[in-house]
Amino acid sequence: MLQKFGFTSYESQVFEVLTASESPLDAATIVKHSQVPKSKVYEVLNRMIDKGLLLSSFEGKKKLYSALPLETTIEKLTADFQANVKELKNHEYKLPQVDDRVWTIKNESAIASLAEEIVSKAKRSIYVSGWSDGLNALLPILEKKHDEQVKVEVLSIGEMNSVMGDMHILLPDEKHDALERHQIIIIDEEELLFAGVEDGEWHGINTKSNPLVKFFTDFFYHDVALTEITKKYEQTLLQDEEIRNILMKLRY
Repeated sequence: MLQKFGFTSYESQVFEVLTASESPLDAATIVKHSQVPKSKVYEVLNRMIDKGLLLSSFEGKKKLYSALPLETTIEKLTADFQANVKELKNHEYKLPQVDDRVWTIKNESAIASLAEEIVSKAKRSIYVSGWSDGLNALLPILEKKHDEQVKVEVLSIGEMNSVMGDMHILLPDEKHDALERHQIIIIDEEELLFAGVEDGEWHGINTKSNPLVKFFTDFFYHDVALTEITKKYEQTLLQDEEIRNILMKLRY
């Protein structure tokens, strides 16, 4: 009977048995008359209690179950149906806006302007990595966002002075042979600006592509981890020639 209202066959069978009974029943009796498997009956009963269709009580150590009066059940199902219809009527259907496009950009000043623009839009978090002389131009807006309770974390190659707490400073070794000029900015873990120097000219990409944003976020924390580990264990690591040679090749 209840299957017409979207309930399972087991729920319907249990409801019919309890509605037909003039007195409460225990689970064993419900199994006997409903043909619901013993292994499933408690799951079905608990589900129906959660839906507000059954009452339960104890008689000694035995748990008993009883259906609501049929008129009450009809009123409840009617009210639920009307509420669902109202929700369906008022629901706004929109396809999620997914922008996986990757935009390219050239020119150092254009990239700097775009960096300031996206940083100014941040509401939750900003992750920034790059050379200190390039990041210093962003420092005022980064500190402003920090004061607005936006999480700001910076990895700077070269000295950078700020009152912000999450500052990671890498002082490059003169033997580093792979420290290219670059800048990574990740906003709210939703938008990415990555720029670097190629043939003496700055090139960059800007995207909201989730896989790329996630990849560069992991890349950012990879660099942070390497920076902090190297700083803490610098003497030990650099005394090992093999490890030193590997560290000197890391891009950061």
